[in-house]
Amino acid sequence: MSRAILKQLYLENNRQKYPSLPEAARSFPRWTDRSANGLTRMIMDFLRLKGHQAERISNTGRPIDNTKWSNGRIIGSIEWIRGTGTRGTADISATINGRSVKIEVKIGRDRQSIYQKRYQEQVEAAGGLYVIAKSFNQFYELYNELSAGTHCNSTKRK
Repeated sequence: MSRAILKQLYLENNRQKYPSLPEAARSFPRWTDRSANGLTRMIMDFLRLKGHQAERISNTGRPIDNTKWSNGRIIGSIEWIRGTGTRGTADISATINGRSVKIEVKIGRDRQSIYQKRYQEQVEAAGGLYVIAKSFNQFYELYNELSAGTHCNSTKRK
């Protein structure tokens, strides 16, 4: 059901942006919540279509290429250096109805790292909300609770 709501929001937005486009010519993104990237995209699209501010946070660092050509072969290695952002930062930072919300996306058996748990504690201690989204339906339920003012600051819900 929540996918249908996302599709409807997208369609309404698309009709406003392109009013002269024939209905048969309208297409939709291929949303999926089976991968972390797919679920992140669904959540980002949903929040933006609902008029909230949301941004994807990336703290992956960068590679340093130390490889060289020598006698027709590549020697050396690629070194990965840590990003300059906060370790454990959430995947999505959003403002929903004036409240700071950090959203961590986890798929399958993926679990929070110790750095992510520390980051969650910092966000909650500062009065922000931290949620773990494992599927779009679960995120949509949390969103509805937050919109209704009934969501507590607990990520124990599955």
